[in-house]
Amino acid sequence: MLLLLYLCGGLLFLASIIAHLWVKLRMRPGFELDEYHFEFEDHHPGYARYEKWSRITFAGAVAGALVLFLGLVL
Repeated sequence: MLLLLYLCGGLLFLASIIAHLWVKLRMRPGFELDEYHFEFEDHHPGYARYEKWSRITFAGAVAGALVLFLGLVL
């Protein structure tokens, strides 16, 4: 059972970290955000997609770390 927790948690953590780095490096909107006022930049479609995937991949990394910690505690 511990091996399964380590395997699942490790794979989830590693995949989420790689995806998070890809999102941060490739999906970040360019200079077109200069046209938007800071209060309305969430309405920019590229920025909204970037924020959504950034939160999803970070949550996956946190979930993977929690599964690894659970395997360590048990």
